Amino acid sequence: QVQLVESGGGLVQAGGSLRLSCAASGRVISSYNMGWFRRVPGKEREFVAAISLSGGSAYYADSVKGRFTISRDNAKNTVYLQMNSLKPEDTAVYYCAAAPVSRGLTNLRTSVAYAYWGQGTQVTVSS
Repeated sequence: QVQLVESGGGLVQAGGSLRLSCAASGRVISSYNMGWFRRVPGKEREFVAAISLSGGSAYYADSVKGRFTISRDNAKNTVYLQMNSLKPEDTAVYYCAAAPVSRGLTNLRTSVAYAYWGQGTQVTVSS
């Protein structure tokens, strides 16, 4: 079991920045590929970014590429999402998730790859 707790959400003006953190407990995240998703009420959960075990590979949704950066610190058992140049359409609840290595890398853009999820943190971007 992996427990994930997100933090760092809040209210920010358009063009601003936030850094989300995802702290894991129960098992070390060095055994998992990690991802961030987001959900707007009434819409499907949307892939944002993912990172491989070692951090050597990162994947982004087209909508955030060039503005968001995913990173991980396995020694601290924590994953981060640096969000710059935020837009009102980035407003959502952001979720951290852990994907077992056995599920591979090819499905990291889809929620089916992930076995564990956090409770989410709200990000609101005002115009």
